[in-house]
Amino acid sequence: MKKHLIALDLDGTLLYDWDTLLPRAVDYLKSLQAQGHTLVIATGRPYRSSERFYRMLELNTPMINYNGGLISWRGNPDFKEVGHHVDRDKVLDIFESNRQHIDNAFCEIKDDIYLLEKREDIMGLLHYFNGAKLHVGPFNETLPSDPHGFIVVAHKHRGQYIESYVKKHYPNDILVRNWGDDYRFIIELYTPKTNKGKALAFVAEKLGFERDDVIAFGDGHNDIEMLEWAGLGVAMKNAHEGLLEVADIISPHTNRQHAVERFLRNHFNTKK
Repeated sequence: MKKHLIALDLDGTLLYDWDTLLPRAVDYLKSLQAQGHTLVIATGRPYRSSERFYRMLELNTPMINYNGGLISWRGNPDFKEVGHHVDRDKVLDIFESNRQHIDNAFCEIKDDIYLLEKREDIMGLLHYFNGAKLHVGPFNETLPSDPHGFIVVAHKHRGQYIESYVKKHYPNDILVRNWGDDYRFIIELYTPKTNKGKALAFVAEKLGFERDDVIAFGDGHNDIEMLEWAGLGVAMKNAHEGLLEVADIISPHTNRQHAVERFLRNHFNTKK
């Protein structure tokens, strides 16, 4: 059997919900590894909130976090960590120039979280556990260096002003992503070097896989480059419209309907 590298987004794809990786998925994915296939997690989450699922699947591969902003392999001392960052000064300019449109904001450098204002309505976004350190206050005082990205929580109907400012003043240096759907007021700033497609290409080369041997699963706008790059890109049924346009295959199922497991069972002709 031909061996594959299988790249797995977490939220909205592999996970049943924000906190749950079902035992049936764990058992099946571990069986694929036993057959010689290789799994890699590729997520927008920080390492600290992905590690539990990494351990559940008993992985020994690099992990892609912050949508490619950080690639690490903590079980391999010979692997040199890869990190991409947005320019601190440019982020501060965007923040200060659009302060009237911003309700709150935060960013991260590895497991250090820098938050403008600590409130209950934002804590769920921070993954504030598993060794995270929280620094609260004005970014020009707390942020010591370039972060992996920058998350702006805009006031209602104000996100477009921030997007327009970034596109006008930093078109070649900083990209902007609106999270959309229930989070359409959240604006993410990141470097052009940061995307899951470039990160997956790097990991595939390190692990000795050709592009045609890579299968990638995702559901969000942040998965577009990854599914475009993979030899076979699979989008969830309810994926972002931009991802549906580039996917090779659109699953008839959602993450809550075990889309990843169902697809792989059919692809590898394994019994349920």
